[in-house]
Amino acid sequence: MKSKRPYRKRPKRVGRGPGSGHGKTATRGHKGQLARSGYSTRVGFEGGQTPLYLKVGKRGFHCPTRKSYTILNLDVLSSLKADEISPQWLLENRIVKRMRDGLKILGRGEVKRKVIVRAHRFSAHAKEAIEKAGGQAVLIGQK
Repeated sequence: MKSKRPYRKRPKRVGRGPGSGHGKTATRGHKGQLARSGYSTRVGFEGGQTPLYLKVGKRGFHCPTRKSYTILNLDVLSSLKADEISPQWLLENRIVKRMRDGLKILGRGEVKRKVIVRAHRFSAHAKEAIEKAGGQAVLIGQK
């Protein structure tokens, strides 16, 4: 016969007398910091020993104002069947998963047809290749 309720391990019942095996000190041992009520440690605390996150030094320089662009190369651009390409269009058609701090077009590949591309940044080679094919490389403001 199938049970009506799913199996769930019963919680440890402490302080219920010597017969339970969890009586008297209620599994906390004798005295000491861990035996007291209200005891808690912060994350990463190693008992007064210098914690690992302080031993391991910070590496490199982390620029707080760094911009991370979603990149798209010309070979991907030329495979698309649109006459006008913008960040919104790329998101709607699921060509890019998410737009970071903007869209940057890079110069790998080549463009063979006239296309209007709206982006936040262009590499020099990409801009030149788009305009050489008769298209337009339109800069748009930051998102």
